[in-house]
Amino acid sequence: MSSTPASDRILVVDDSPDNLLLIQSILENEEFTLVTAKNGTEALELTESQCFDLILLDVMMPDIDGFEVTRRIRDNPELPYMPILLITAHAQPSVALGLDIGADDFIRKPVEIDELMARVRSLLRLKHTVDERNAIARQREDFASRLTHDMRTPLIAADRMLNLMLKGALGDLSESMLEVLQTMSRSNGNLLEMVNNILEVYRYESAGKAFYFNKIDVKVIAKNVLQELQSLALEKQIALEANLPNHPVWIEGDRLALHRVLTNLVSNSIKFTDTGFVKIHLDYSESTQIQIQVLDTGSGIALEEQSEVFNRFRQGKHFRGGSGLGLHLSRLIVEAHQGQISLQSEPQEGSTFTITLPTYQAAPASH
Repeated sequence: MSSTPASDRILVVDDSPDNLLLIQSILENEEFTLVTAKNGTEALELTESQCFDLILLDVMMPDIDGFEVTRRIRDNPELPYMPILLITAHAQPSVALGLDIGADDFIRKPVEIDELMARVRSLLRLKHTVDERNAIARQREDFASRLTHDMRTPLIAADRMLNLMLKGALGDLSESMLEVLQTMSRSNGNLLEMVNNILEVYRYESAGKAFYFNKIDVKVIAKNVLQELQSLALEKQIALEANLPNHPVWIEGDRLALHRVLTNLVSNSIKFTDTGFVKIHLDYSESTQIQIQVLDTGSGIALEEQSEVFNRFRQGKHFRGGSGLGLHLSRLIVEAHQGQISLQSEPQEGSTFTITLPTYQAAPASH
């Protein structure tokens, strides 16, 4: 008896009744649930309404051939992953074509029983592995979402209470009490930022975060970030500068996500800069790309640490608080915009973070 679970559902697609009967006779002694389709159209209708653990698909069919069926299944983002085993009498080039458009394996006619069963078992193991991995990812995201949500509620309440106390709403404070409350407020704020970053990272990594792409002006985003963070720079008595063009700089992107990236980079630069300046430089010299640089005269990052700063939970020796997730999250967002982010830094001399993004390309006018 096969060790394959009884719940495995296999779709067999072939326009020849004899071939369908042959495949059914080979698989009937196994604990599979077999569903058959006589053509490509019927197969596509079935995959849209039912989930299968494996699809055995004949290449040569009159209405829609196996290549086109494979392509349509793989191009449909609403469908779960279903392994596809192509059954073909063609030569090697057609096999390569099938694999290139998304098939997982192939078998040649006439079908050998042992070979067919070996390939079926192999692809079912692949399907089970993918399903288990996806289930773990969903559980991880659900756990992170629930945990961070439950943590955010008391942290936000504590933040509001601390702010009220700092403003004197509950009575006058001595200097020592004021200092203690300020420390508590900063620590609470760092923890809240860490919780928010953890939740965002899991959303981006699990593709659970939706982007809303529109034509946006990067110059406006940069100016808003500078304005919002000006008070932090004034508090540390460092200059917050900008080198921006006079004209708009258009890209296609998610405004809030890119605002988050620039806020993270500039606030980090302010945090690690004690004297000098932090600057946003926007370069629009190329027609197909823009370059955003965040420069500072801060503590810098050692060469051996620079290759890891964009990884999860990586904190350099310059660490002054934080989760080690901000730069990782920034990289995820930039890459989702088909861009790149890089770092150049010298210890005790400063750092330059560079983001390269494609410019906005208007769609050609239709005639």
